[in-house]
Amino acid sequence: MASNVRQSLDAPSVSRVKSTASTASAFNYPHGHLNSLSDQQDEALQKFKAVLEERGVWKRGPPPSHNEQTLLRYLRARRWIVEDAFTQFKETEDWRAANELDVLYETIDLEAYEESRRLYPQWTGRRDRRGIPLYVFEIRTLDNKTVANYEKNGAKSNFSKAKTDGKTPPGLMRLFALYENLTRFSQPFCTQLTDRENPEIPITLSTNIVDVSGVGLKQFWNLKAHMQAASQLATAHYPETLDRIFIIGAPFFFSTVWGWIKRWFDPITVSKIFILAPNEVLPTLETFIEKRNIPKKYGGDLDYNFGQLGIPDPAWDGVVEWDNGYNSFPSGPMIWEDVVGKPDRVQCIALGYKDGKPRRERICTIPRTWSPPQEESKASADEAVAVAPAATEAATDDAEQKSPESFRTAETQVDTQVDENADAMDKLAIDEKKTSAMPAPAAAQAAV
Repeated sequence: MASNVRQSLDAPSVSRVKSTASTASAFNYPHGHLNSLSDQQDEALQKFKAVLEERGVWKRGPPPSHNEQTLLRYLRARRWIVEDAFTQFKETEDWRAANELDVLYETIDLEAYEESRRLYPQWTGRRDRRGIPLYVFEIRTLDNKTVANYEKNGAKSNFSKAKTDGKTPPGLMRLFALYENLTRFSQPFCTQLTDRENPEIPITLSTNIVDVSGVGLKQFWNLKAHMQAASQLATAHYPETLDRIFIIGAPFFFSTVWGWIKRWFDPITVSKIFILAPNEVLPTLETFIEKRNIPKKYGGDLDYNFGQLGIPDPAWDGVVEWDNGYNSFPSGPMIWEDVVGKPDRVQCIALGYKDGKPRRERICTIPRTWSPPQEESKASADEAVAVAPAATEAATDDAEQKSPESFRTAETQVDTQVDENADAMDKLAIDEKKTSAMPAPAAAQAAV
């Protein structure tokens, strides 16, 4: 049955960040996330698990081959239509297996990883008001020469032990180690931090500041193919990992560039994008992010520059216990594991290869404050499997005869909005004619 949303936890008193972003969103976060599902959404999740298990692409465990928060990403991305979610999940699992993503992440050369990290979205070490990790991406670092060298090195270098499918551009494979870091390190870490409004909700999203200042039309054009390939692969295989995207420093011709970019994403992602005029940057960011966590470059207090590693949050004091001389997280792949003999703690393990030798080093431990809900009983699982064939057969009929709104919550009505793609674009409210005529970029007010 659907999980009840807890208004508070029976835990020691902590400083909670009250979020205006939760109510500002048309998608009403955290609805549709684990521990905040409607009955219909929970029913879709149970049917999805039954279908995946019956078709041999998911194991119930314990532990399960994929946790429920991961499965829910596919359901949200496919508007709670089980068959569509299955198709995307199966394609992703095939792609991951063909390119040995787990091996790539765990064996990538640290220098190759760092080259990728310095070019693409970087975690600042901070979070937004909902506890979601905050990333910054400065596009101007991706000039034509840099991208060409990056792709050339990625195609020729033996930077990990992983094999590839020969179809995915080899120059892009290192980029996906960064997505693995998001889903296997940053998000699990932020899930265990309780100084947020909904600590019972696992974190599966990221908030991004995308700085396009100083980028000319020629550079945008030269980056088009590279960015399109990277964006489309990420959308296909890492669904629902992006939340709000704040585009800052848009030049007067950005309406032309936006015409390309918006076609790379689904309408849900498009509707989460804010394009900010200079006078809107700090007021808008402060709506979603505490000023102390906003980089100084954008009017905040955080002394952070693109390229450096994340800055530890003072809120971690007394929570993170550093090991082996560390006082911050290093570069490279990291994962979270159980601590033997201490079920109430989890440990951060740094992986990758350095000078041809594997790295496995404990960076820190933190309290285990969140654990996955207990798996349903075997009887319940059998019942779910019994209805799976019917659910599978009905999926196509549902898509044709029933609106996806049958799976929406009464409060969000998100699927009705998403069904009308034109409305999703209109909510972004970019007046392209006005944008190109103004000396400074007009802001697009996304209905998020």
